[in-house]
Parts: sequence; structure tokens; C-alpha cells
Amino acid sequence: MKRYIRQIPIIGEDGQKKLMKAKVLVVGAGGLGSPVIAYLAASGIGKLGIVDGDVVEEHNLQRQVIHAGNVGMNKAESAKKFVETLNPDVEVVAYPFDIDPSNVLEIVKDYDVIVSCPDNFRTRLLLNDACKILRKPMVHAAIFGFEGEAMTIVDTPCYRCLYTTFPKVDERTATPVMGFTAGFFGCIQASETIKLILGMEVLKGRLFRGDLRTMEFFEIEVSTNPKCPVCSGKLRSIHPENYEGECEVIKLDE
Repeated sequence: MKRYIRQIPIIGEDGQKKLMKAKVLVVGAGGLGSPVIAYLAASGIGKLGIVDGDVVEEHNLQRQVIHAGNVGMNKAESAKKFVETLNPDVEVVAYPFDIDPSNVLEIVKDYDVIVSCPDNFRTRLLLNDACKILRKPMVHAAIFGFEGEAMTIVDTPCYRCLYTTFPKVDERTATPVMGFTAGFFGCIQASETIKLILGMEVLKGRLFRGDLRTMEFFEIEVSTNPKCPVCSGKLRSIHPENYEGECEVIKLDE
């Protein structure tokens, strides 16, 4: 417990034991994933799964600080190396490939909390739907420039309640972002994850948004969309055709 002596007065030894028994999956070891992985590992999460099929490139290092010195290495493997150096107490599993409709349920089912840190709508929606099917909480964040948002999805409302239309997946381009924006909102995701594990209040049904240029922050209450195909229970399996084009749910399980 010596490693965690500064946080135990806040969460107690029982809280620390909960963290050490928890299993968290981080999907995306990039700008958001880097601070999430760093702070979850430092806090003593028992098992940390990391999914990413990309390799580290020089331009990533402006915000993906856990990958220092690992240009050319797979990001999940690089993140695993970082975690093992930072905190040997943590069991870390690297998945050096992308999440897709064929593997998402098999990977997600083994974890208590899923942290969504990808850079595209397709993967966010895939994770949202898988988490709903498996009844797993998902911690969402997204960033652009100086701005970002975060929301924790527990049961309902879900990500498809929040947004109903999405750009075509084949039109994805690199998102311009300041490195500290990724750090700020990634830290919020780490905080939400730890609070979930400890049974504290989280951003359920509340979208937190912020602009670090103007330092304006606000929350938007999000309600369950009665037409949401996921929250209605009409979608009970992962169908690949639901994650093509604009990722509209075109196949249900009624």
C-alpha cells in the first residue's frame, strides 16, 4: 500500500482494494488514451487492457506522451511497456489490433469498465453498442482543438441518444488538437473511471463540455431518446452493416 499512501486517506483501504481488483479496458492509446492509461496505472488498477492497432509516429508525441522513444512500435505494446515501468503491480494486456465487429464482444466481456478513446465515430458507436449489449459502463470523451466533451454511459442514455447522425466513416480525417486538450479530457475520463469503480457519482446523463481557450465549462442534460435502437433493446447483437457509411442502425434483432 505504500505506493498509494497519498490517495488512501481519500478513498480508504477498501477503496484501494476495489481499484486493485478492477479490470479496465482502454480502447485507443492515443491523445486521450495516454493520460487515461498513465493515471489508471498509477492509481493501482488491477488489470488494464489496451487496444490499438496503430504504430507510434513522430507527430503523435505532441500529445501521446507515454510513447516517448517508441516511434515505430505498436501503440498498445508501447503503452504496455510504459505501464510495466510505471507500476509493476498492474496486470497489463496489449491488444495490438483494432476493435471491429468480429472481436468487440469477446474483448469487452472480460472487463468491468470500458474507456472509449478512439479518434473516429465508428469505433465509438461499436463500443457503445457492445457495452449496451453486455451491460458494461462506458466512459466517453472526444476533443477538437481547444474543446472537448465527456460523458459516462451507464445503462441509458447512451451515445446514440446523444448524437443521432454521424459523418461517413470513409471521410475521416486527422483531427486538429492541442496536446493539453487531450490531457485535460483524458484526465476526466480517468477520474470518471475511478469514481465508477468506487461507487461515486459520475457524469451519467450529463454531457460535460469545455473550451480551454476561453475557460468556459458547462453541462448539458441528456435524456434517453425513445427512438434509440440500442436503449430500446431492439439491438441485441453486433451486425457489421450497422458500422458502415454513416453508421446508422439498419439491422435489428426484433
